[in-house]
This record gives sequence, structure tokens and C-alpha cells, in this order.
Amino acid sequence: MRRVVVKFHIARAGRIAGNGAFRAHLHYIQRDGVEQDGKGGELYGREGETPSASDFLERSEGDRHQFRIIVSPEDGVALGDLREHTRALMAQMERDLGTRLDWVAVDHHNTGHPHTHVVVRGKDARGKDLIIAPDYLKTGLRKRALDLITERLGPRRDLEIARARHSEVQRDRLTAVDRAMLRDVEVGELVISPNASNEADRFDRSLRLQRLSHLEKLGLATQIEDGRWRMKPDWDRTLADMGRRNDVIATLAHRFGQKEGVERLVSFDSDREEGGKLMGTVLATFPDDELRDRRSIVVEDFEGRQWLVDLGEAELGSTPTEGAVVEVSSRKTRARSSDLVIADIAEGTGGIYSERLHAEADPSSTAAFREAHVRRLEALRRAGLVERQQDGSWTIPDDYLEKAAAFEARRGGGVSLKTLSWLTLEEQVTHRGVTWLDEGHEDKDGSRLRSVRQARIAWLREHELLAPDANTLDAEARGRLRQSEHAAVVARIAKQSGRLQVELQTGDTITGKYERAIDLGSGRVAVIGNAKEFALVPWRPEIERHLGRELVAKRTAQGVSWTIGMSRQRGLSR
Repeated sequence: MRRVVVKFHIARAGRIAGNGAFRAHLHYIQRDGVEQDGKGGELYGREGETPSASDFLERSEGDRHQFRIIVSPEDGVALGDLREHTRALMAQMERDLGTRLDWVAVDHHNTGHPHTHVVVRGKDARGKDLIIAPDYLKTGLRKRALDLITERLGPRRDLEIARARHSEVQRDRLTAVDRAMLRDVEVGELVISPNASNEADRFDRSLRLQRLSHLEKLGLATQIEDGRWRMKPDWDRTLADMGRRNDVIATLAHRFGQKEGVERLVSFDSDREEGGKLMGTVLATFPDDELRDRRSIVVEDFEGRQWLVDLGEAELGSTPTEGAVVEVSSRKTRARSSDLVIADIAEGTGGIYSERLHAEADPSSTAAFREAHVRRLEALRRAGLVERQQDGSWTIPDDYLEKAAAFEARRGGGVSLKTLSWLTLEEQVTHRGVTWLDEGHEDKDGSRLRSVRQARIAWLREHELLAPDANTLDAEARGRLRQSEHAAVVARIAKQSGRLQVELQTGDTITGKYERAIDLGSGRVAVIGNAKEFALVPWRPEIERHLGRELVAKRTAQGVSWTIGMSRQRGLSR
């Protein structure tokens, strides 16, 4: 049979964010996708339909979940256009499930392995919650996919299989040979049997020995005696990290046309770097886990060195754009307040948590509050950290808080990311507004930073915003620049939309939609407007969950709060 990798994830809508996560995922797979002709990823659906992302999201409003599927045929290059295969697979899936599915797909050709992202709404043809058996998603769908490809391309020949497996021996990444060996590792050791009953077993033994010889060169395996090997702890994870790094290097080399400098890409570890911080500009962004929208960025520091930074499951809208100035530091991980409550209740109940026990321990707690704790445990259960009993209660281990904190660290990539400026260094040089470059930074190293800083000073002097003997803006000049920048943005929006701008004073409100973010020299602002007027308010990543949704923004003494439905958010204060 032909080989196909099928991955899936059931994404759930948050009570506050609604389908904000659904919107973000569609945005990501379209942005990251590249068609064969080099254009950006294009949504498609069943034959004869031209789906719209906004229409699909509008239909998804109120859905409790969505299914995300990646189909990656080993022979994707031979298939050419993946759409025919995807449509045939989705048609078969509909027959298997007995219902019409509402789905969209995007093909990705920007890696060495063409693959397809499919997003399926969590509703069936009758508008009921779509339930799909886990076994079908894990094995049944993959079997359907390989059946279709084998029917189209014919079965794999023995020579093809041998070549494909042998090609994995020298790869610096986690391979199918490694995964097969991983299943046989016991207490850190792997035994290779000297006996092989047939030609296939002899070939498999030869592959394993060749692979182990390569892993020994990488420092990941050591031969103890004939047929016995000791594997380095986390050797499989190290190989996965190496493969990820190599993929990033290849993509960067392809994008920039050369490998010089890129080959020296280093993974950022705040615990090992002097000072524990990294400052520079974003060279590129990459998906790590395309199903869960885990992201990584490559940061080029001011000396030209390049670093790979794992952001984990970043907040929607918080991933900086290419060219943005950022600061990366270590993230102090800790368990959530809900974890403390769960652990406290379990301590008094012999390691058991349930909504009933929670209500007994805290009679003033609401049903919604207790439900939030159950959702937290569900997330940890999917990560294999806690167990749910048949009666709905939960077994809480003694080291629960440590596990919960580690879970949060993995989700966040172990780093804290601060966007210092959404404008590139080059844009800041001639920007008519107060920029990050105007904050001084004489104490920071880097020839590139010094160069653009001097260019900015020269521009300010040329425009009579800086005295000939001064290097920093005074209060008057800063005020003039901020006023000029704000007036220009307001005038542009007013001209384009024919609306009036509203300056919110303390106590004032505006009802409208969150339309978009605008990058200013001093940071981002959010545009909230309706048919007649608009307002600019401070931007925070949380508002990206509500792009295009109706809200009420109110200016308070502390900043700006907003209300969506019955949920009140306070993420916009300065």
C-alpha cells in the first residue's frame, strides 16, 4: 500500500473567545499555505464550489468544536494536484459517517512534503453536534486515504519500499525506523536480535544497525556489546528538534536564496544565554504544530546572529509580524489559580476532585465556576496528566501542581515574548511619530542598531525635530510627533470610510465592530466602529479573538474595557 500520514485535532470554542480560535486557524493555514504556482494558500471545497472563509466562519458561529485534519501522502509530489484526492477522501468520509459535511481545505506546497489541511465544522447536515468515533479518525480515515492513493498510483513496488526506508538511515530527524525502534526500547536499551528468519527481517535488522551507527555519530546511541545499544535519554525528542531546525534552515535558505549565516541557526534557551534575554528583529515565522497553531519565530539579533524561538500556543494576534522588534526572555511558569483550587480540594478528599466535592468545599461557588475547573482537567487529561473516572470524578496525583505548571510551560514555549515595535527598524527611521528608536538604546550592542539609530537622528534633525547638538527628543517634539501621527491616521480612516472619529472621554462608550489593528510608532491601536463613527483604542492581543464581532467599548479611569454579549473584558487598559 502507499503510505499516508493523517493527523487530527478536535479544537473547541472557548466560552469567551467564541470561534476566535477557528478564525485564527483558517488565517494561519491560508497564510502558511503555498500553491504550486507560488501563490498563497487558497481555500477550496467540493467540486463546483468556491468557499469563502468569512462565510464558513459565520456558519461556524455557535459551533462547540471543529475537526482539523492534515493529510500528507508520501507520494504527494507524484499526485500533483492534491484537490482531486482530498475531494474523493471527503466524499468517502461523508459516506462512512452517513451525513453531508461542511468543510474547507488548503494545500501546502511550501515544504518537501506536499500536504492538505482540512477543516470540518462540528455540525452535521441536520445541525446537530457532529460526533466522530476516535478510532475512525485515528485509523479509519488513514486507511481510506491510502486506499484512494494506491488505487490512483498503483501499489508500491518492493524496490520503492526498500529505497524509501534506506533513505532514512542518514537523516538528522526522527524517522519511521526510529519510531519502530522506540517501541522496542526497554529501560533505555535496545537489543538487536542476531536471528532473522526471512529476507524482510534481515533487511529490517540491517536498517536498524545502519541507523544506530548514524545515531552513535550524533551522540544519541552507544553500543554496549554486539546487539545491545544504550539510547541517550530523550533521543527521540532530540531528533525531532533537529528535524524541525533543519526544516527551518531549508525554508530560510530557499526564501533568502542563500545559506550563509542561516546554517548557524541556534535554538534560543534563556537559561543558557548570558542575561537570559534576546533582542532583535523577526526574520520569519513558522508553524510548529499546524493543528494546534503552535508557532516559532526566527529572531536576528543586532549583531546578525539568528535564533530559533519556540512560542508555543501563542495568543491569537500576539505573534509579531516579520521585521518587528522583539525581546525574548524566560517565562516564569506556574500553575493556574484553578489548579490551586483543584489541588486544595483533592488534598482534603484523598486525591479526588469532582463538581460535587467542589460545591461541598465551597458552597458559594457557581456552577459556571466549577465547570471551568472541569474544562481545565479535560485539557490536562488530553495531555495524559490526569485521569477521569467513570462516575465523572477525577484522580488528582500528588505532583499535580508541578505537572500543571510544566503543561503551561510547554504551551508557551517556555519563553516570554514582548513586541517592542510592530514597525521595522527601517520604517522607524523615517516614521513621523515617536518610535522605539527614539527611546535611546545607547547601552545596547549591535552595529545594525547603531546604524539605524544614527539614521533616525539625522532624519529628525533634517525635519527640525531635534536640535543639532541633541540626540533625544524633548517633550515638545514628542508631543508634536504623536499629534501629527494620530491626526494622519484619523484623517486616512475618515476619508476611506466617510465616518467621523470619536475621542472617548472617561465614561464615554462606542458600540461597533472591532475592525482591525493599526501599527503606530508607539504601538498598536484597535479600530472600533459602526456605520457613522469610529474610535481608536489601545490594542491588546485578547481583542483579536473578536475581530469582526459587535462590542461595546467604554473609556474608564483605568483605560478601555469592552463588552461582548454577557462577558466583560478588561484587556485594553494602557
